[in-house]
Amino acid sequence: MTDDDPGRRGTAVITGAASERGIGRSLAERLAAAGWGLALLDVDAEVEKVAAALGAEHGVAAAGVVADIADPASVDAAVATFEAELPPITALANIAGISSPVSFLDVDLATWERVLRINATGTFVVSKRVVPGMAERGYGRVVTLGSTAMQNGGGTYSKSTYAASKGAMEAFSRALALEVASYGVTVNVVAPATIDTDIMGGRITDDRKPAFLAQLPVGRLGTTRDVAALIEFLIGEEAGYITGATYNINGGLRIG
Repeated sequence: MTDDDPGRRGTAVITGAASERGIGRSLAERLAAAGWGLALLDVDAEVEKVAAALGAEHGVAAAGVVADIADPASVDAAVATFEAELPPITALANIAGISSPVSFLDVDLATWERVLRINATGTFVVSKRVVPGMAERGYGRVVTLGSTAMQNGGGTYSKSTYAASKGAMEAFSRALALEVASYGVTVNVVAPATIDTDIMGGRITDDRKPAFLAQLPVGRLGTTRDVAALIEFLIGEEAGYITGATYNINGGLRIG
């Protein structure tokens, strides 16, 4: 492929790309501008409009499909569409997720199962559908969105259930990295701290900011663009010697 070919980088599957304020959307915008094909998955039908708009704006192949990432049949149908319509899939970004502010003493089993189903099972289901094709082709990049909550035992908004789900995703990613390394596929985790997205319980308004900023040595909140830039690097060809790693992107909230 030439540098002028819109599909020169292959296609990136991104889960959770519909939300205007989300990391998945920022990543989709960044990759489209860089010439990637886009395969966007979300439970929100807005994902179809997002894919169409980014494809038209940047002249890249793009498709958005509504899917439940924890439902194998739903994911299989969506990925089959991508495989039929887009350049080969070379990257997967597991971004979609939900949180819960309910503490352990108050949480019920239904909430636990709902968060684990979307975050951990969803990551497994999408990876199980996409990664074998990468292994067969001898090349692939997988990045999964973790969280500082999985390292610190929760956070200001996210409690034990969310932390457990993200910890499961990190452990799965490390094991997967070992199992597929010989096939030319890398698997890494990005662990953000305070990013102004809706998963933080809605927009971080001026009255909420001081509590967050007091924890951040860099003196500012993280942005979805900060996280998207790191993910773009990790799914690039140049990152082929990095696998099984967790990259902290937290403004100094956690050192080490």
